[in-house]
Amino acid sequence: MATQIGRTAIIIGASSGIGEALAHQLNREGWRIGLLARRLDRLEKIRQTLGPGTAVYYMDVAGDDATAVFETFVDQLGGVDLVIISSGTGHLNREMDTGLDMDTVSVNVIGFMRLAQTAMRYFMKRGSGHLVGITSVAALRGNRDAAAYAASKAFQSVYLDGLRELASKSGIPIVVTEAQPGFVATAMMKTDRPLSPFVRWLAVASPEKAAQQIANAIRRRAKHVYITKRYAIAALVAKFLPRPG
Repeated sequence: MATQIGRTAIIIGASSGIGEALAHQLNREGWRIGLLARRLDRLEKIRQTLGPGTAVYYMDVAGDDATAVFETFVDQLGGVDLVIISSGTGHLNREMDTGLDMDTVSVNVIGFMRLAQTAMRYFMKRGSGHLVGITSVAALRGNRDAAAYAASKAFQSVYLDGLRELASKSGIPIVVTEAQPGFVATAMMKTDRPLSPFVRWLAVASPEKAAQQIANAIRRRAKHVYITKRYAIAALVAKFLPRPG
């Protein structure tokens, strides 16, 4: 396993789930870690299990001050090489509660866009960097139970494509990686009915496994990775299925 001694990574949305697992994975690989999330008390507990150089800071991704918070944190760290946007939210919402969908959009669309822009501006000024966005295979199809969530993930996926093209055309060595998970055993995994033990075995990854595969994609400087790899088959099938209705 390659080590990244002397390099700094910021994980946005690191208080649980994939973000927390990535903090431990990258720490083992020698990265210096900066963690951002709303649950600062939870970040402090995670910090105590990581390297002595780990820093934590409060951020509300949907807050108007998110850009300023990010920039302040980067200054405190003395710079950053890798930014991972792992924050996200979503709701099962067949009743089309506007408030629930607005919450999803404020975090997954507006917050994601704001922070991805901020990271890219920083990397372009710096002359290099690596941005990772954690989206979802939900981006591939509409979802009657979580229409806003699926749409927000499609936005993230296409937005990352645009940033990757921007970096390519600029000639600046900035890598943009999309990690596209299927089911991962976190609080974000919501289904309209319980999954059978066989389906859970086949389709659900642990946060630790997801983090390992994302870290591998980071080392390879990959443009895109499905988490887990078997979802590449599901994605191919989903693209050719007829639209509902």
